[in-house]
Amino acid sequence: QVQLVESGGGLVQAGGSLRLSCAASGGTFSGYAMGWFRQAPGKEREFVAAINWSGGSTRYADSVKGRFTISRDNAKNTVYLQMNSLKPEDTAVYYCTASPSFGVYATTTPSLWGQGTQVTVSS
Repeated sequence: QVQLVESGGGLVQAGGSLRLSCAASGGTFSGYAMGWFRQAPGKEREFVAAINWSGGSTRYADSVKGRFTISRDNAKNTVYLQMNSLKPEDTAVYYCTASPSFGVYATTTPSLWGQGTQVTVSS
């Protein structure tokens, strides 16, 4: 069973950048598609971005396209979310996720989740 630990969250001003990292352990990292979800206070959890096992395919929510970039390093068992041009509405707890299927990120929610990391964007 893959375990996921996020890091890199924090407080940043609007227009700034943050890079989230998610370290995976306990499984074959390259066998999983990886993704990020977020949940803001009082709102439902929403999909942010996903990447397939090789890094050759990615998917983004419309709200972050052109600002966020997901990537992975299979040698380091780590997936990243580079967040640029941050907005106050990006404030949320960000969760790293994993699934054996990349297609899951288009239709439902993945089965493996980290504990989350808080991102706060001030105006």
